[in-house]
Amino acid sequence: MPLQRGEVRGFNFDRMVVEFTMLNQDQVIQCAISSAAMDDLEGKRDVKPHERVDQFMRLREVIEEQASRKFFEEQIRADRPVVLRSNDFSIVASIRRPHSS
Repeated sequence: MPLQRGEVRGFNFDRMVVEFTMLNQDQVIQCAISSAAMDDLEGKRDVKPHERVDQFMRLREVIEEQASRKFFEEQIRADRPVVLRSNDFSIVASIRRPHSS
């Protein structure tokens, strides 16, 4: 059973990540996604820190799907955070990225 949606904790400026949680049954899994990964997914580079949570919300479905996949595929311990980086989305980003001629 995939992880279930938790809550959005917000943008951590020091780490340049959006922190969020997922649920594995009743266990809270700490997660984060880097700003660079979201920029790659969305094909943007000019997102301001105060816009990061809105960016996360636009991409939430694909981010949470990947967090769940990474948690189970890598058998991450529940007490360790799931951190998503650009390379976790390389296939998704190449599909979404418009091809330049």
